[in-house]
Amino acid sequence: MSEQLAASGRLLSCSVLALAALLVASCGPTGRYVRAEDLPPTQGDAEYRVARGDVIGIRVWNQDNMSVERTRVREDGRVSMPFLQDVPAAGSTPTELSQRIQTQLKTYVVNPVVTVTVVEMQPLRVSVTGEVMRPGVYEMDRGAGVLSALAAAGSFTEFAHRDRVFVLRHGPAPGDPVTRIRFEYDALVRADKRSAGFRLQPGDVVVVE
Repeated sequence: MSEQLAASGRLLSCSVLALAALLVASCGPTGRYVRAEDLPPTQGDAEYRVARGDVIGIRVWNQDNMSVERTRVREDGRVSMPFLQDVPAAGSTPTELSQRIQTQLKTYVVNPVVTVTVVEMQPLRVSVTGEVMRPGVYEMDRGAGVLSALAAAGSFTEFAHRDRVFVLRHGPAPGDPVTRIRFEYDALVRADKRSAGFRLQPGDVVVVE
């Protein structure tokens, strides 16, 4: 009986991993592999980054005809405004986006001053799959980390490798390579490495092998 249960468990494990592989493949081409503690601070910290579906306001000082009260970030990660089309926005902080717009507006305005504000944020939805009890898509609070995603999915199955937790993160534009970021559960719990400060972003996929 115990052998039958073990075999059943292994079969379920393989099925879940196959589902995980399918989900990973749908994210786009695989890019670099990196350990969480080796990430540059700007990729792992809590600084907010504009996401697809967010509504932002763009204020150009003393240039009302160039300013936009509300514009939505499209699925291609870009926004449009007067005089400028297809400005890359997703994945940038408001400050970075302000600087990018300022640079592009110099063709039309002398020393433009631009302020970008996030008017409306998309909910943080994260997929959790692999060796977790309840694989699925979860809506989470902004600023949530990997531990929160694992808790939402009911934690690990008995077959999980706790040192093989990955976050798959696609680039800001459709078709960009997917970065595979590796975490170790014990380091997350101890909060003794940069990985403990990592913040999930919309569209991230958490995979437990």
